[in-house]
Amino acid sequence: MIEAPLYSAAGAKLKTPFALPADMFDGTVHQPVLHEAVKVYLNNQRQGTQKAKTRAEVSGGNQKPWKQKGTGRARAGTSRSPLWRGGGVAFAPVPRDWRTGIPKKVRQLARKSALNARAADGLLAVVERLEFETPKTQQMTALLGKLGFEGRKVLVLTHGVNSAAYLSARNLPRAGVLPYAEASAYDILWADALVVEQGALGGEVTEAAAAPVKTKQAAKPKVAKSAKAAPKKKAAPKKKAAPKAKAKAPKVKAPKAGARRSTARKAQPKKKGSE
Repeated sequence: MIEAPLYSAAGAKLKTPFALPADMFDGTVHQPVLHEAVKVYLNNQRQGTQKAKTRAEVSGGNQKPWKQKGTGRARAGTSRSPLWRGGGVAFAPVPRDWRTGIPKKVRQLARKSALNARAADGLLAVVERLEFETPKTQQMTALLGKLGFEGRKVLVLTHGVNSAAYLSARNLPRAGVLPYAEASAYDILWADALVVEQGALGGEVTEAAAAPVKTKQAAKPKVAKSAKAAPKKKAAPKKKAAPKAKAKAPKVKAPKAGARRSTARKAQPKKKGSE
């Protein structure tokens, strides 16, 4: 675990050092990656607008300066040759795009290596917070002096955008202010020392700040024991519902006389000779 000295906002050094986050500060310093990142950064700063005329673009030179033979001088076909004064430029520069790319993981490794290099050399200081009510160059100079970085090139890395701190260091030729997330490997290597705000590194939050504030609820008014509870009112008696009318039994129709014939016995046949 790599540690860095911790300072208060006024510049007073605290007893307990600050433990840098292990995911970023693990001691890795990759020199080839740093060289590649710096080279890419400088290439991307070039405008690429340089231009010079070749012998084909220079005005004049259409006529042969003298005849080919008989003068005793070297033969010449044009006065705009790169060998002549006022002639064109050999291999003249032309406008071009110098922009080069770098893989994202390589860029992240270069930034990580630059931070580890400054932390390993003891040139990284952590400040609890940068409090600048108004831009004041004198206040920034006094803070850097208390940290022991006076006369060095210092890069102040803030937790987010801090316009007051930026304006306070803008008039200092050997100091710069950038948000921590926007600092590149070149910016970190440019400075001899780093001053980082604690919030940018995700510092540990104190218990007092982490504990939620409990709000006291209003106490309920206590009722005196001597006071007798008021008697409850008796509910009014419910009215009896009117008795429902009895359902009338359905009338059963009497069977017709012809319906009983089926049960009667059959008539006996008459005997012969009885007449």
